[in-house]
Amino acid sequence: MLSKIKKYRHGFVIIAYFIVYLILFNYLEYRPVRAYHVVHTVFDDMIPFCEVFIIPYLLWFPYVILTVVYFLFRQNKREYYQLIFNLMMGMTVFLVVSYVYPNVQQLRPAVFPRNNIFTQLIAGIYRTDTPTNILPSIHVFNSLAVYFAIHNCQTLKDKKWLQGGSLILSSLIILSTMFIKQHSVIDVCLGTTLALFGHLLFYPQRTEDYEDQRSVAHMRGKKTEQNL
Repeated sequence: MLSKIKKYRHGFVIIAYFIVYLILFNYLEYRPVRAYHVVHTVFDDMIPFCEVFIIPYLLWFPYVILTVVYFLFRQNKREYYQLIFNLMMGMTVFLVVSYVYPNVQQLRPAVFPRNNIFTQLIAGIYRTDTPTNILPSIHVFNSLAVYFAIHNCQTLKDKKWLQGGSLILSSLIILSTMFIKQHSVIDVCLGTTLALFGHLLFYPQRTEDYEDQRSVAHMRGKKTEQNL
């Protein structure tokens, strides 16, 4: 038992961070704030409320958790740390932004247009998650961070169906944040921008691989011209 704990002790890094994150997030949610900055764009008014998107929105939870667990139990610790440090970076940025720039959205419908299992689930989300501190969207950031980890995983590079499924699920989760009126378009754009920054920061080898491929293609082109 002790040997297994030592073998996977690196898993305690994300657990410890998650506990600290929840404590700080709970503080930010309920601290007294004199005034919130309202996050809103004209594009938010063009997006209809669609309750069926609660399905991919809720799938975010097992999607992120199961991916972290998968990388935890793989032998490649480098890929595990790339994922969790990326997640920790984005969530820390979110906490800092929420502290210095208290924000709120006013997009939630006062009355649901329909009464069904999906709207009931959304009502539960609304009750447990306040419309404050939404910038940038952690749903968006974490979904893309998880996708980048799967996309860059050496073991999964040949499993195109899994990578394609991850991309589709991440895209649906991103859309869901707007269709169930949990986030503004601004939150989504900034969450995406932060995720792209994290990809450049924690997966620099992808840029190197791309440059190597260009060099190889260039050399092949030169050889073809010489043969002609």
